[in-house]
Amino acid sequence: MRRRASGILLHPTCLPGSFGVGGLGPKAYEFVDFLERSAQSYWQMLPLCPTEPGRGNSPYNSSSAFAGNPLLISLEWLARQGHLYDDDLNGCPRFPAGEVDYHAAMSFKRGLLQRAYQNWRTQGRDNDFQRFLAGEAYWLDDFCLFEALVERFDHRPWSQWPVELRDRYPGALEQARAESAGRMEEEAYYQYVFQLQLRELKAYANRRGVSLLGDLPIYVDFHSADVWAHQELFKLDHDKRPEVVSGVPPDYFSATGQLWGNPVFNWEAMRAAGYEWWQKRLERNLALYDLVRIDHFRGLVAYWEIPANETTAINGHWREAPVMDFFRALQRRFPSLPIVAEDLGYITPDVRETLCLLGLPGMKLFIFAFGEDNPDNPYQPHNYPRNCVAYTGTHDNNTMRGWFEGEADEATRQRLSDYLGRELSADNVAWESLRAVTASVADTVIFPLQDVLGLGAEARMNRPSHSQGNWGWRMAGDALSPEIEARLQALTKMYGRA
Repeated sequence: MRRRASGILLHPTCLPGSFGVGGLGPKAYEFVDFLERSAQSYWQMLPLCPTEPGRGNSPYNSSSAFAGNPLLISLEWLARQGHLYDDDLNGCPRFPAGEVDYHAAMSFKRGLLQRAYQNWRTQGRDNDFQRFLAGEAYWLDDFCLFEALVERFDHRPWSQWPVELRDRYPGALEQARAESAGRMEEEAYYQYVFQLQLRELKAYANRRGVSLLGDLPIYVDFHSADVWAHQELFKLDHDKRPEVVSGVPPDYFSATGQLWGNPVFNWEAMRAAGYEWWQKRLERNLALYDLVRIDHFRGLVAYWEIPANETTAINGHWREAPVMDFFRALQRRFPSLPIVAEDLGYITPDVRETLCLLGLPGMKLFIFAFGEDNPDNPYQPHNYPRNCVAYTGTHDNNTMRGWFEGEADEATRQRLSDYLGRELSADNVAWESLRAVTASVADTVIFPLQDVLGLGAEARMNRPSHSQGNWGWRMAGDALSPEIEARLQALTKMYGRA
Protein backbone atom coordinates (compact mmCIF):
# COMPACT_ATOMS: atom_id res chain seq x y z
CA MET A 1 0.00 0.00 0.00
CA ARG A 2 3.01 2.26 -0.53
CA ARG A 3 1.52 4.12 -3.47
CA ARG A 4 -1.16 6.79 -3.70
CA ALA A 5 -4.47 5.03 -4.19
CA SER A 6 -8.02 4.97 -2.94
CA GLY A 7 -10.88 2.56 -2.46
CA ILE A 8 -14.36 1.92 -1.11
CA LEU A 9 -15.57 0.13 2.01
CA LEU A 10 -18.70 -1.90 1.28
CA HIS A 11 -19.78 -5.21 2.77
CA PRO A 12 -21.20 -7.60 0.13
CA THR A 13 -24.46 -7.97 2.09
CA CYS A 14 -25.11 -4.29 1.22
CA LEU A 15 -25.25 -4.93 -2.51
CA PRO A 16 -28.68 -4.89 -4.18
CA GLY A 17 -30.25 -7.99 -5.69
CA SER A 18 -33.30 -10.21 -5.79
CA PHE A 19 -32.75 -12.61 -2.91
CA GLY A 20 -32.98 -10.49 0.23
CA VAL A 21 -29.25 -10.02 0.81
CA GLY A 22 -26.26 -9.00 -1.28
CA GLY A 23 -23.50 -11.48 -1.99
CA LEU A 24 -20.94 -12.75 -4.47
CA GLY A 25 -23.23 -12.71 -7.50
CA PRO A 26 -23.68 -10.42 -10.53
CA LYS A 27 -24.05 -7.23 -8.46
CA ALA A 28 -20.60 -7.82 -6.93
CA TYR A 29 -19.10 -7.89 -10.43
CA GLU A 30 -21.02 -4.74 -11.34
CA PHE A 31 -19.56 -3.08 -8.27
CA VAL A 32 -16.03 -4.04 -9.36
CA ASP A 33 -16.80 -2.48 -12.75
CA PHE A 34 -17.88 0.69 -10.95
CA LEU A 35 -14.64 0.71 -8.97
CA GLU A 36 -12.59 0.35 -12.15
CA ARG A 37 -14.47 3.10 -13.97
CA SER A 38 -14.19 5.47 -11.00
CA ALA A 39 -10.41 4.83 -10.72
CA GLN A 40 -10.55 2.99 -7.38
CA SER A 41 -7.86 0.48 -6.39
CA TYR A 42 -9.36 -1.23 -3.33
CA TRP A 43 -12.60 -2.91 -2.29
CA GLN A 44 -12.60 -3.28 1.48
CA MET A 45 -15.05 -5.79 2.97
CA LEU A 46 -16.06 -6.74 6.49
CA PRO A 47 -15.40 -10.35 7.60
CA LEU A 48 -17.11 -12.87 5.31
CA CYS A 49 -17.41 -15.57 7.97
CA PRO A 50 -20.74 -17.20 8.95
CA THR A 51 -23.28 -15.05 10.76
CA GLU A 52 -26.27 -15.99 12.88
CA PRO A 53 -29.36 -14.14 14.21
CA GLY A 54 -28.45 -15.26 17.73
CA ARG A 55 -25.21 -13.30 17.39
CA GLY A 56 -26.98 -10.23 16.02
CA ASN A 57 -25.91 -11.18 12.46
CA SER A 58 -22.53 -9.62 13.27
CA PRO A 59 -19.64 -10.68 11.04
CA TYR A 60 -17.39 -10.12 14.06
CA ASN A 61 -19.07 -12.90 16.10
CA SER A 62 -18.90 -16.08 14.10
CA SER A 63 -18.83 -19.85 14.49
CA SER A 64 -15.54 -19.95 12.56
CA ALA A 65 -12.53 -17.76 11.87
CA PHE A 66 -11.89 -19.75 8.66
CA ALA A 67 -15.25 -20.55 7.08
CA GLY A 68 -17.24 -18.46 4.61
CA ASN A 69 -20.82 -17.33 5.00
CA PRO A 70 -23.22 -19.50 2.92
CA LEU A 71 -25.64 -16.56 2.93
CA LEU A 72 -23.31 -14.82 0.46
CA ILE A 73 -23.29 -17.66 -2.08
CA SER A 74 -24.55 -16.61 -5.50
CA LEU A 75 -27.60 -18.58 -6.60
CA GLU A 76 -27.07 -17.36 -10.17
CA TRP A 77 -23.60 -18.95 -10.15
CA LEU A 78 -25.09 -22.24 -8.94
CA ALA A 79 -27.58 -22.13 -11.82
CA ARG A 80 -24.80 -21.48 -14.35
CA GLN A 81 -22.89 -24.48 -13.00
CA GLY A 82 -25.95 -26.72 -13.28
CA HIS A 83 -26.34 -27.15 -9.50
CA LEU A 84 -29.66 -25.32 -9.76
CA TYR A 85 -32.08 -24.78 -12.61
CA ASP A 86 -33.35 -21.45 -13.85
CA ASP A 87 -36.85 -22.30 -12.62
CA ASP A 88 -35.45 -22.67 -9.09
CA LEU A 89 -34.73 -18.95 -9.02
CA ASN A 90 -38.25 -17.93 -9.97
CA GLY A 91 -40.95 -17.11 -7.47
CA CYS A 92 -38.70 -15.87 -4.66
CA PRO A 93 -40.44 -14.01 -1.82
CA ARG A 94 -40.82 -10.25 -1.84
CA PHE A 95 -38.02 -8.97 0.37
CA PRO A 96 -37.90 -5.50 1.93
CA ALA A 97 -36.12 -2.84 -0.09
CA GLY A 98 -33.12 -1.09 1.39
CA GLU A 99 -32.37 -3.53 4.19
CA VAL A 100 -31.39 -7.13 4.81
CA ASP A 101 -33.97 -9.39 6.41
CA TYR A 102 -31.48 -11.99 7.55
CA HIS A 103 -34.01 -14.52 8.77
CA ALA A 104 -36.14 -14.41 5.63
CA ALA A 105 -33.15 -14.37 3.29
CA MET A 106 -31.52 -17.34 4.99
CA SER A 107 -34.77 -19.30 5.13
CA PHE A 108 -35.20 -18.84 1.39
CA LYS A 109 -31.58 -19.44 0.41
CA ARG A 110 -31.07 -22.42 2.69
CA GLY A 111 -33.69 -24.43 0.80
CA LEU A 112 -32.06 -23.66 -2.54
CA LEU A 113 -28.57 -24.36 -1.22
CA GLN A 114 -29.74 -27.76 -0.01
CA ARG A 115 -31.31 -28.42 -3.42
CA ALA A 116 -28.07 -27.41 -5.12
CA TYR A 117 -26.09 -29.78 -2.91
CA GLN A 118 -28.40 -32.69 -3.72
CA ASN A 119 -28.21 -31.95 -7.45
CA TRP A 120 -24.41 -31.69 -7.32
CA ARG A 121 -24.19 -34.92 -5.36
CA THR A 122 -26.39 -36.72 -7.85
CA GLN A 123 -24.31 -35.43 -10.75
CA GLY A 124 -21.15 -36.84 -9.15
CA ARG A 125 -18.56 -35.14 -6.99
CA ASP A 126 -15.72 -33.57 -8.93
CA ASN A 127 -12.01 -33.99 -8.31
CA ASP A 128 -11.62 -30.33 -7.35
CA PHE A 129 -13.84 -30.99 -4.34
CA GLN A 130 -11.52 -33.72 -3.12
CA ARG A 131 -8.54 -31.38 -3.51
CA PHE A 132 -10.47 -28.74 -1.58
CA LEU A 133 -11.10 -31.18 1.29
CA ALA A 134 -7.41 -32.06 1.45
CA GLY A 135 -6.18 -28.50 1.10
CA GLU A 136 -8.44 -27.07 3.81
CA ALA A 137 -8.35 -30.06 6.17
CA TYR A 138 -6.75 -28.07 9.01
CA TRP A 139 -10.01 -26.27 9.76
CA LEU A 140 -12.69 -27.75 7.50
CA ASP A 141 -13.24 -31.15 9.13
CA ASP A 142 -13.63 -29.66 12.60
CA PHE A 143 -15.92 -26.90 11.32
CA CYS A 144 -18.24 -29.28 9.46
CA LEU A 145 -18.46 -31.63 12.44
CA PHE A 146 -19.04 -28.68 14.76
CA GLU A 147 -21.96 -27.48 12.63
CA ALA A 148 -23.47 -30.96 12.60
CA LEU A 149 -23.16 -31.29 16.38
CA VAL A 150 -24.59 -27.82 16.98
CA GLU A 151 -27.74 -28.99 15.21
CA ARG A 152 -27.78 -32.32 17.04
CA PHE A 153 -27.58 -30.63 20.44
CA ASP A 154 -30.16 -27.90 19.71
CA HIS A 155 -27.61 -25.09 19.45
CA ARG A 156 -26.40 -25.49 23.03
CA PRO A 157 -22.86 -24.19 23.66
CA TRP A 158 -20.26 -26.87 23.03
CA SER A 159 -19.22 -26.73 26.70
CA GLN A 160 -22.64 -28.28 27.48
CA TRP A 161 -22.26 -31.20 25.09
CA PRO A 162 -21.63 -34.73 26.41
CA VAL A 163 -18.19 -34.75 27.97
CA GLU A 164 -16.72 -37.18 25.45
CA LEU A 165 -17.55 -34.76 22.63
CA ARG A 166 -16.89 -31.63 24.64
CA ASP A 167 -13.41 -32.90 25.46
CA ARG A 168 -12.89 -34.45 22.03
CA TYR A 169 -12.25 -38.08 22.91
CA PRO A 170 -10.87 -39.65 19.69
CA GLY A 171 -13.34 -42.54 19.69
CA ALA A 172 -16.31 -40.22 20.21
CA LEU A 173 -15.16 -37.93 17.41
CA GLU A 174 -14.72 -40.87 15.04
CA GLN A 175 -18.23 -42.12 15.81
CA ALA A 176 -19.72 -38.63 15.44
CA ARG A 177 -18.06 -38.21 12.05
CA ALA A 178 -19.51 -41.52 10.87
CA GLU A 179 -22.99 -40.60 12.11
CA SER A 180 -22.83 -37.10 10.60
CA ALA A 181 -21.03 -37.87 7.33
CA GLY A 182 -23.85 -36.63 5.12
CA ARG A 183 -24.36 -33.40 7.03
CA MET A 184 -20.61 -32.77 7.09
CA GLU A 185 -20.34 -33.24 3.33
CA GLU A 186 -23.21 -30.81 2.78
CA GLU A 187 -21.47 -28.16 4.87
CA ALA A 188 -18.19 -28.83 3.07
CA TYR A 189 -19.99 -28.31 -0.25
CA TYR A 190 -21.16 -24.86 0.86
CA GLN A 191 -17.62 -23.95 1.83
CA TYR A 192 -16.29 -25.30 -1.47
CA VAL A 193 -18.76 -23.24 -3.47
CA PHE A 194 -18.12 -20.12 -1.37
CA GLN A 195 -14.37 -20.40 -1.95
CA LEU A 196 -14.77 -20.90 -5.69
CA GLN A 197 -17.04 -17.87 -5.96
CA LEU A 198 -14.84 -15.57 -3.89
CA ARG A 199 -11.70 -16.60 -5.77
CA GLU A 200 -13.42 -15.97 -9.10
CA LEU A 201 -14.53 -12.53 -7.88
CA LYS A 202 -11.01 -11.75 -6.67
CA ALA A 203 -9.49 -12.77 -10.01
CA TYR A 204 -12.03 -10.60 -11.85
CA ALA A 205 -11.23 -7.63 -9.60
CA ASN A 206 -7.48 -8.09 -9.89
CA ARG A 207 -7.68 -8.09 -13.69
CA ARG A 208 -9.33 -4.68 -13.43
CA GLY A 209 -6.74 -3.24 -11.09
CA VAL A 210 -8.84 -3.68 -7.94
CA SER A 211 -7.44 -5.42 -4.83
CA LEU A 212 -9.66 -7.02 -2.18
CA LEU A 213 -9.01 -5.91 1.40
CA GLY A 214 -10.43 -8.41 3.90
CA ASP A 215 -11.05 -8.04 7.60
CA LEU A 216 -9.70 -10.31 10.32
CA PRO A 217 -11.23 -9.94 13.80
CA ILE A 218 -8.58 -10.53 16.44
CA TYR A 219 -10.83 -12.59 18.73
CA VAL A 220 -13.14 -15.51 18.04
CA ASP A 221 -16.48 -16.39 19.53
CA PHE A 222 -16.48 -18.89 22.41
CA HIS A 223 -19.17 -21.00 20.73
CA SER A 224 -17.07 -21.61 17.65
CA ALA A 225 -15.35 -24.48 15.94
CA ASP A 226 -12.01 -22.78 16.62
CA VAL A 227 -12.28 -22.78 20.41
CA TRP A 228 -13.83 -26.26 20.51
CA ALA A 229 -11.11 -27.71 18.26
CA HIS A 230 -8.18 -25.86 19.90
CA GLN A 231 -9.15 -25.59 23.56
CA GLU A 232 -5.53 -25.51 24.69
CA LEU A 233 -4.99 -22.22 22.86
CA PHE A 234 -7.53 -20.34 25.01
CA LYS A 235 -7.77 -19.61 28.71
CA LEU A 236 -10.53 -22.03 29.76
CA ASP A 237 -11.37 -23.54 33.14
CA HIS A 238 -11.91 -27.22 34.03
CA ASP A 239 -15.50 -27.04 32.77
CA LYS A 240 -14.23 -25.65 29.48
CA ARG A 241 -15.67 -22.23 30.10
CA PRO A 242 -13.61 -19.02 29.75
CA GLU A 243 -11.63 -18.08 32.86
CA VAL A 244 -11.14 -14.57 31.51
CA VAL A 245 -12.67 -12.68 28.61
CA SER A 246 -11.80 -9.83 26.28
CA GLY A 247 -12.77 -6.17 26.29
CA VAL A 248 -11.37 -2.68 26.66
CA PRO A 249 -11.01 -0.59 29.83
CA PRO A 250 -13.11 2.43 30.83
CA ASP A 251 -12.37 5.54 28.81
CA TYR A 252 -13.85 8.87 27.80
CA PHE A 253 -16.60 7.14 25.84
CA SER A 254 -17.64 4.56 28.45
CA ALA A 255 -17.27 4.74 32.22
CA THR A 256 -17.51 0.93 32.46
CA GLY A 257 -15.44 0.04 29.41
CA GLN A 258 -16.54 -2.57 26.88
CA LEU A 259 -17.07 -6.20 27.88
CA TRP A 260 -16.83 -8.20 24.65
CA GLY A 261 -16.86 -11.62 26.28
CA ASN A 262 -14.66 -13.49 23.78
CA PRO A 263 -12.22 -16.01 25.24
CA VAL A 264 -8.66 -14.76 25.60
CA PHE A 265 -5.71 -16.42 23.88
CA ASN A 266 -3.29 -18.55 25.88
CA TRP A 267 -0.21 -16.98 24.33
CA GLU A 268 2.23 -19.39 25.97
CA ALA A 269 0.42 -22.30 24.33
CA MET A 270 0.30 -20.35 21.06
CA ARG A 271 4.07 -19.82 21.21
CA ALA A 272 4.75 -23.48 22.05
CA ALA A 273 2.73 -24.51 18.98
CA GLY A 274 4.67 -22.15 16.72
CA TYR A 275 1.60 -19.90 16.38
CA GLU A 276 0.27 -22.48 13.93
CA TRP A 277 -3.41 -21.52 14.35
CA TRP A 278 -2.62 -17.90 13.56
CA GLN A 279 -0.35 -18.85 10.68
CA LYS A 280 -3.04 -21.05 9.14
CA ARG A 281 -5.61 -18.33 9.68
CA LEU A 282 -3.51 -15.73 7.92
CA GLU A 283 -2.66 -18.16 5.14
CA ARG A 284 -6.37 -18.78 4.59
CA ASN A 285 -7.19 -15.08 4.48
CA LEU A 286 -4.36 -14.21 2.13
CA ALA A 287 -5.58 -16.90 -0.24
CA LEU A 288 -8.98 -15.19 -0.39
CA TYR A 289 -7.93 -11.51 -0.28
CA ASP A 290 -4.99 -9.46 -1.47
CA LEU A 291 -4.44 -7.93 1.97
CA VAL A 292 -6.19 -7.94 5.34
CA ARG A 293 -7.03 -5.54 8.13
CA ILE A 294 -6.49 -6.88 11.67
CA ASP A 295 -9.24 -5.57 13.90
CA HIS A 296 -8.18 -4.42 17.41
CA PHE A 297 -4.49 -4.74 16.54
CA ARG A 298 -3.49 -3.40 19.94
CA GLY A 299 -4.62 -6.71 21.46
CA LEU A 300 -1.61 -8.35 19.81
CA VAL A 301 0.65 -6.03 21.81
CA ALA A 302 -1.21 -5.95 25.13
CA TYR A 303 -4.81 -6.89 25.88
CA TRP A 304 -7.39 -6.11 28.55
CA GLU A 305 -8.20 -9.32 30.42
CA ILE A 306 -11.39 -9.43 32.50
CA PRO A 307 -12.51 -12.17 34.93
CA ALA A 308 -15.34 -14.08 33.29
CA ASN A 309 -17.74 -13.47 36.19
CA GLU A 310 -17.60 -9.68 35.85
CA THR A 311 -20.54 -7.75 34.42
CA THR A 312 -18.48 -4.77 33.25
CA ALA A 313 -14.95 -4.26 31.98
CA ILE A 314 -13.85 -2.16 34.96
CA ASN A 315 -11.99 -4.85 36.91
CA GLY A 316 -9.67 -6.00 34.16
CA HIS A 317 -5.91 -5.98 33.81
CA TRP A 318 -3.45 -5.35 31.01
CA ARG A 319 -1.52 -8.42 29.88
CA GLU A 320 1.36 -8.37 27.45
CA ALA A 321 1.37 -10.52 24.32
CA PRO A 322 4.60 -11.77 22.70
CA VAL A 323 4.05 -9.46 19.75
CA MET A 324 7.54 -9.32 18.25
CA ASP A 325 8.12 -13.07 18.61
CA PHE A 326 4.68 -13.60 17.04
CA PHE A 327 5.40 -11.37 14.06
CA ARG A 328 8.87 -12.80 13.55
CA ALA A 329 7.21 -16.20 13.20
CA LEU A 330 4.69 -14.78 10.73
CA GLN A 331 7.39 -13.06 8.69
CA ARG A 332 9.34 -16.28 8.32
CA ARG A 333 6.28 -17.70 6.55
CA PHE A 334 5.01 -14.49 4.95
CA PRO A 335 8.07 -12.31 4.20
CA SER A 336 5.87 -9.44 3.06
CA LEU A 337 2.92 -8.98 5.39
CA PRO A 338 0.08 -7.21 3.53
CA ILE A 339 -1.62 -6.09 6.74
CA VAL A 340 -3.47 -2.95 7.83
CA ALA A 341 -3.50 -2.47 11.60
CA GLU A 342 -6.70 -1.15 13.16
CA ASP A 343 -5.12 1.07 15.82
CA LEU A 344 -8.12 3.12 16.95
CA GLY A 345 -9.24 3.67 20.52
CA TYR A 346 -6.92 3.52 23.53
CA ILE A 347 -3.46 3.34 21.95
CA THR A 348 -0.33 3.35 24.11
CA PRO A 349 3.27 4.10 23.04
CA ASP A 350 4.14 0.39 22.84
CA VAL A 351 1.49 -0.09 20.13
CA ARG A 352 2.84 2.84 18.11
CA GLU A 353 6.39 1.53 18.51
CA THR A 354 5.33 -1.93 17.32
CA LEU A 355 3.66 -0.50 14.22
CA CYS A 356 6.78 1.51 13.48
CA LEU A 357 9.11 -1.47 13.91
CA LEU A 358 6.93 -3.66 11.70
CA GLY A 359 6.30 -0.93 9.15
CA LEU A 360 2.56 -1.59 9.19
CA PRO A 361 0.08 1.14 8.24
CA GLY A 362 -2.41 2.20 10.89
CA MET A 363 -5.75 3.94 10.43
CA LYS A 364 -6.79 7.61 10.59
CA LEU A 365 -10.45 8.63 10.83
CA PHE A 366 -11.48 12.10 9.69
CA ILE A 367 -14.69 11.91 11.72
CA PHE A 368 -12.59 11.90 14.94
CA ALA A 369 -10.63 15.02 14.01
CA PHE A 370 -12.67 17.93 15.31
CA GLY A 371 -12.67 17.87 19.08
CA GLU A 372 -11.15 20.73 21.06
CA ASP A 373 -7.53 19.60 20.59
CA ASN A 374 -6.95 21.27 17.22
CA PRO A 375 -4.49 21.56 15.49
CA ASP A 376 -2.65 18.66 17.12
CA ASN A 377 -5.37 16.08 16.62
CA PRO A 378 -3.71 13.09 14.86
CA TYR A 379 -6.84 12.49 12.78
CA GLN A 380 -6.64 15.85 11.03
CA PRO A 381 -5.29 15.39 7.50
CA HIS A 382 -2.33 17.74 7.93
CA ASN A 383 -1.02 15.39 10.66
CA TYR A 384 -1.29 12.14 8.69
CA PRO A 385 1.88 10.16 7.98
CA ARG A 386 2.28 8.71 4.51
CA ASN A 387 2.19 5.13 5.75
CA CYS A 388 -1.42 5.01 6.88
CA VAL A 389 -4.91 4.27 5.60
CA ALA A 390 -7.17 7.30 6.00
CA TYR A 391 -10.95 7.08 6.17
CA THR A 392 -13.82 9.49 6.61
CA GLY A 393 -15.24 6.87 8.98
CA THR A 394 -15.77 3.12 9.25
CA HIS A 395 -18.67 0.71 9.69
CA ASP A 396 -18.68 1.45 13.43
CA ASN A 397 -19.25 5.18 12.96
CA ASN A 398 -22.19 7.19 11.78
CA THR A 399 -22.01 8.42 8.20
CA MET A 400 -20.49 11.89 7.79
CA ARG A 401 -23.90 13.32 7.04
CA GLY A 402 -25.53 11.46 9.92
CA TRP A 403 -22.80 12.64 12.30
CA PHE A 404 -23.06 16.24 11.09
CA GLU A 405 -26.86 16.28 11.38
CA GLY A 406 -27.34 14.37 14.62
CA GLU A 407 -24.15 14.05 16.68
CA ALA A 408 -21.80 16.99 16.13
CA ASP A 409 -22.64 20.05 18.22
CA GLU A 410 -22.51 23.57 16.80
CA ALA A 411 -18.95 24.20 17.99
CA THR A 412 -17.71 20.99 16.36
CA ARG A 413 -19.47 21.79 13.10
CA GLN A 414 -17.87 25.24 13.14
CA ARG A 415 -14.39 23.79 13.72
CA LEU A 416 -14.92 21.49 10.75
CA SER A 417 -16.11 24.40 8.58
CA ASP A 418 -13.13 26.50 9.62
CA TYR A 419 -10.74 23.67 8.85
CA LEU A 420 -12.18 23.08 5.38
CA GLY A 421 -12.49 26.80 4.69
CA ARG A 422 -16.11 26.76 3.57
CA GLU A 423 -19.63 26.74 4.91
CA LEU A 424 -20.90 23.22 5.40
CA SER A 425 -24.35 21.72 5.26
CA ALA A 426 -25.80 18.25 5.48
CA ASP A 427 -25.81 18.17 1.68
CA ASN A 428 -22.11 18.88 1.14
CA VAL A 429 -20.31 17.69 4.29
CA ALA A 430 -19.62 14.17 3.02
CA TRP A 431 -17.98 15.23 -0.25
CA GLU A 432 -16.02 18.06 1.32
CA SER A 433 -14.69 15.51 3.81
CA LEU A 434 -13.83 13.10 1.00
CA ARG A 435 -11.93 15.90 -0.73
CA ALA A 436 -9.88 16.74 2.38
CA VAL A 437 -8.90 13.12 3.00
CA THR A 438 -8.15 12.43 -0.68
CA ALA A 439 -5.86 15.47 -0.81
CA SER A 440 -3.88 14.31 2.23
CA VAL A 441 -0.41 12.79 2.13
CA ALA A 442 -1.75 9.38 3.24
CA ASP A 443 -0.74 6.70 0.76
CA THR A 444 -4.16 5.05 0.92
CA VAL A 445 -7.63 6.47 1.50
CA ILE A 446 -10.79 4.40 1.77
CA PHE A 447 -14.34 5.68 2.04
CA PRO A 448 -17.54 3.97 3.16
CA LEU A 449 -19.83 3.92 0.14
CA GLN A 450 -22.48 5.64 2.29
CA ASP A 451 -20.27 8.75 2.39
CA VAL A 452 -19.67 8.64 -1.35
CA LEU A 453 -23.47 8.58 -1.75
CA GLY A 454 -23.94 11.34 0.85
CA LEU A 455 -26.35 9.26 2.95
CA GLY A 456 -27.48 9.97 6.50
CA ALA A 457 -27.82 7.99 9.72
CA GLU A 458 -30.36 5.66 8.14
CA ALA A 459 -27.46 4.07 6.23
CA ARG A 460 -25.24 3.41 9.25
CA MET A 461 -23.94 -0.17 9.40
CA ASN A 462 -23.25 -0.70 13.09
CA ARG A 463 -23.87 0.89 16.48
CA PRO A 464 -21.33 -0.81 18.76
CA SER A 465 -23.40 -0.29 21.91
CA HIS A 466 -26.47 -1.98 20.36
CA SER A 467 -26.66 -5.75 19.99
CA GLN A 468 -29.60 -5.72 17.55
CA GLY A 469 -30.60 -3.70 14.52
CA ASN A 470 -27.16 -3.59 12.91
CA TRP A 471 -25.60 -4.80 9.63
CA GLY A 472 -28.86 -4.36 7.70
CA TRP A 473 -28.31 -1.47 5.29
CA ARG A 474 -28.46 -2.16 1.53
CA MET A 475 -27.79 0.26 -1.28
CA ALA A 476 -30.46 1.11 -3.82
CA GLY A 477 -30.17 -0.55 -7.19
CA ASP A 478 -29.67 2.75 -8.99
CA ALA A 479 -27.34 4.33 -6.40
CA LEU A 480 -24.15 4.11 -8.48
CA SER A 481 -25.20 6.70 -11.00
CA PRO A 482 -23.00 8.00 -13.83
CA GLU A 483 -22.81 11.30 -11.95
CA ILE A 484 -21.40 9.66 -8.80
CA GLU A 485 -18.97 7.64 -10.90
CA ALA A 486 -17.68 10.68 -12.79
CA ARG A 487 -17.37 12.78 -9.65
CA LEU A 488 -15.42 10.08 -7.80
CA GLN A 489 -13.14 9.50 -10.77
CA ALA A 490 -12.41 13.21 -11.08
CA LEU A 491 -11.61 13.55 -7.39
CA THR A 492 -9.33 10.52 -7.47
CA LYS A 493 -7.39 11.73 -10.51
CA MET A 494 -7.16 15.31 -9.26
CA TYR A 495 -5.16 14.20 -6.23
CA GLY A 496 -2.97 11.64 -7.99
CA ARG A 497 -4.60 8.44 -6.76
CA ALA A 498 -5.54 6.93 -10.13
